[in-house]
Amino acid sequence: MKTQVHLFSGFLGTGKTSAIRSLIAQKPQEEQWLIIVNEFGEIGIDGAVLSDNGIPVAEISGGCLCCTAGGQMSSTVQKMLAQQQSHRLLIEASGLAHAAGVIDELKAPEFRDALTISTVFTIVDPRQFIDPNYAANGLYKDQIGVCDVLVASKIDLCSPEQLAQFRQQAAQLFPPKALVAEVEQAQMQLAWLDIPVIEKPRYRIKTLPDNTLGYQSQGFTFPAGRNFDGERLTRFFDELPALADGLVRAKGVFQVLGTWVWLNWTDGQWGANQVAWRRDSRFELIAKSFDADRIEAALQAVLENEDETPAA
Repeated sequence: MKTQVHLFSGFLGTGKTSAIRSLIAQKPQEEQWLIIVNEFGEIGIDGAVLSDNGIPVAEISGGCLCCTAGGQMSSTVQKMLAQQQSHRLLIEASGLAHAAGVIDELKAPEFRDALTISTVFTIVDPRQFIDPNYAANGLYKDQIGVCDVLVASKIDLCSPEQLAQFRQQAAQLFPPKALVAEVEQAQMQLAWLDIPVIEKPRYRIKTLPDNTLGYQSQGFTFPAGRNFDGERLTRFFDELPALADGLVRAKGVFQVLGTWVWLNWTDGQWGANQVAWRRDSRFELIAKSFDADRIEAALQAVLENEDETPAA
């Protein structure tokens, strides 16, 4: 039995992790899944969020799968397949990854008898999709061009005019997509994993351009047992844009009052969800520029004092 591979691509903050979480919630009990999460930064946040479902999760941090982390992906896939025969392998690519390069890695000869490339998804924010600045970007065009299913997330944040423009432009894509879907909060349908894929050429760019797009990232970790103050944490996320110039993404898992919450900042808004992660608190941001020492000091100020932390 070959393992079906599903790649989830999309720019920073479009909802790839939320999309995979929604599919995990629908996973048939008899199916075995594997998940690989690739993050641009050094600290894995999305893997922590996805690791509370009994599905093996591997993290590849510190680069994108198509270039600096490419070799690590191949070895990770081989190791996971050796440990467990699975029906599906879901791969969340970094928001700055060239999807065509990732697929090329997975079509290498060593995987010919083990993997089959199934439905490829790209999650987009319709407001970015219709923005000429995004449309002209080579990375963005690669992510959209390689997918079989184009998923418009965050449609609840779009105006009727923006959605109409998105639908018009999506309908003109060539080759046409097997499905163009519109969802709120990245809620996917399990049946989309089995949409028949029309075989088409997928090319790896021989010389991948610099895909950092001028962004830098920084991660921070804090030991389990140290609680963050909820009110101060809220203020920290509200004030983040003033601490980081050109902020595009910030996310973290924090211990608050003995529970664990996933906080996710994107597109000027942030939200929170409870997760089962228990290993440590961690935070990462991606922006054009920032003072890492200032960010760390702000995070330290959010921690409760030792005498404030309730006994376990």
